Amino acid sequence: MDISISASEPDWSREECQRWWDPSRQLLKCIRRYQFWKKKGSPLGWVICRWYVLWHRFWSAVSGADIPLNCQIAGGLLMPHPNGVVIHPNAYIGPNCLVLQQVTIVGGVHLKGHVDIGAGAKIIRPVSIGEHARIGANAVVLNDVPAYRTAVGMPAHITEGSNKPS
Repeated sequence: MDISISASEPDWSREECQRWWDPSRQLLKCIRRYQFWKKKGSPLGWVICRWYVLWHRFWSAVSGADIPLNCQIAGGLLMPHPNGVVIHPNAYIGPNCLVLQQVTIVGGVHLKGHVDIGAGAKIIRPVSIGEHARIGANAVVLNDVPAYRTAVGMPAHITEGSNKPS
């Protein structure tokens, strides 16, 4: 696990589009720009928001992800394969998180910084996931996961040991 990735300072370069056809990053860009113009509250902002709603629908369909425009996502989110990712608008995603394909995050979930979520994982209760934590593939998280720990299984249990560097 790369602990050098900050759990508090977003690494915005993780969200930069590498090329035009980069669905997950284009989707995040639409969400970020929509939220920026929505905060402006001006008539021009309203028109621009409508434009980003259309682009959001396009990139949502292309990527296969269900991430609403009003969700709370800190900077540096990385979704290499966004297909099937579902994030509730009341969930909070901290800085520099990694979310793989087919992940479901329900409302009330609070991911702190640099949380890695494996493919197919489901976080289906309002829980808190600590910084630098890892959720294993296909894990079903029902309880809080402490910082620097790994949760695996159905239902997820915390593994022995720590992800914290010595």
